[in-house]
Amino acid sequence: MPFCNTLRTLIEERGLTQKQLAQDLGIPVSTLGGYVQGTSEPDFETLKLFAKYFHVSADYLLNLKIGNADTHLENELLRIFRSLSTEQQELYLEQGKAFIRINSKEDAKSSRSTSQEKNNVG
Repeated sequence: MPFCNTLRTLIEERGLTQKQLAQDLGIPVSTLGGYVQGTSEPDFETLKLFAKYFHVSADYLLNLKIGNADTHLENELLRIFRSLSTEQQELYLEQGKAFIRINSKEDAKSSRSTSQEKNNVG
């Protein structure tokens, strides 16, 4: 994902306006607009400002692989997880485990159905 899309997502998630973010970071609104539109990219110091402001790594902002994550989606999950309270993290994990259980039941059901079809054909 290009930097401009990542930045746009972070701004939208927090319900910020570009004007508010530019004021918070002490950069011109027009400069921020260029970053959001993808017509320009920040220098290293400005990239650090974004990382600190949004509590993410520069790697995340630049869509670089970090740690064991293989995809941007995995990085996104980790970023979201880290931004939650401990209680919210536990709930988030339980929801993920529920999805795994549902998928396992559907896989088992599908396997049984396939086996029965083979038996009926023979």
